[in-house]
Amino acid sequence: MMAALDLDILDLPDRIAEADTCEGALILLRIAGRPCGQAVLSFRNWSHEQPVLERILAGADSAFWEAWLAYRLGVNADGEGDAPTFSTDVVICTRDRADDLRKCLSDLMAMPQDGQRYLVVDNASATDATRQVVEAFPGVVYVREDRPGLDIARNTGIRATHGDVIAFIDDDAAPDPLWLRKLSRNFAHPAVMAAGGLTMAMELETGAQIAFQRMGGFGRGFKRVIYDSSNCYAFNAWCAGAGVNMALRREVVARVGWFDEALDAGTRSLAGGDADYFRRIINAGWRIVYDPEALNWHRHRRTMKELERQVYGYEVSAFAILAKAVIHERDPRAVAAVLHWLRMRAPQLAHLVGRKPGWLSFNPLITQVKGAMAGPGRYSAARRELRHAD
Repeated sequence: MMAALDLDILDLPDRIAEADTCEGALILLRIAGRPCGQAVLSFRNWSHEQPVLERILAGADSAFWEAWLAYRLGVNADGEGDAPTFSTDVVICTRDRADDLRKCLSDLMAMPQDGQRYLVVDNASATDATRQVVEAFPGVVYVREDRPGLDIARNTGIRATHGDVIAFIDDDAAPDPLWLRKLSRNFAHPAVMAAGGLTMAMELETGAQIAFQRMGGFGRGFKRVIYDSSNCYAFNAWCAGAGVNMALRREVVARVGWFDEALDAGTRSLAGGDADYFRRIINAGWRIVYDPEALNWHRHRRTMKELERQVYGYEVSAFAILAKAVIHERDPRAVAAVLHWLRMRAPQLAHLVGRKPGWLSFNPLITQVKGAMAGPGRYSAARRELRHAD
């Protein structure tokens, strides 16, 4: 088990108590409250006599050192002003996870309240527990959507909101206190249609959670980046963020359209609604801002079987999107993306076939290949199911 810690380099504790119970720690490093990097520490042979600062600096990444240098030189970090200038709605799409939802809503209520409105989309839950949780939070709007599918729920949430900016957070995530202010500040420029933020691990208690973090987790780095068609290949637009931590300008629907309801959780495509939407924003000539100060925390999947399904689902959705681009959008760049994937994966597959990393119970490359092969067919099946449902 590893600890997931949140420490400010300017206000460190005298000791790290988790060193007595955990094998190590992943530490979010802040400077004067600003997320700026991370450190990975091992607690083997740990001595409380050694200064905490010394140990953390030894494990800090390059992003932290760059931010530390800027801080010491008095260089201001990139970013827009923090004052909210937009009316904002927060949407949580959920299904049969009442305990997670309760924690998420509690943490949202602990943020500064700048007039934002909260809406929970109950996506075909089997029980009444979700509605009961929402009723315990006065002012939170409850919307029932009986058609299963995360993108269906997202579209339902957008239709039920009124704000200039619509922020999305998953039910198994928790916002940092300034999450919404930092996320919404990125819409000052009218060309920005979406924003994504940094998502850190809420806990690292199981092998699967640690493995997902080793694979990269939801990490997108600690630098604020403005993406558009000049610096972002549309099929890589997922680098701007993930659905667990994203916001959209309301008018993006008129510019780009709705979320593709044949994608993401609850459909045969399994994932990819956020990546596809970001791809379409970039293709349409708009901007997406990634802002690491818009921070939230996510409880990763706890079992290896869930992790394997997640890895499989990501590749299913990636090739579902490529199939969509080729067949329905006639985009030749999708063919180039497939060829690039093959060039990258073929040598890896030849090297790893029949093997798996010692820290996993499955071979991730084989799982990805299976997902890639299934993606186009699964997307076609998801589209058929949508037509039959109508």
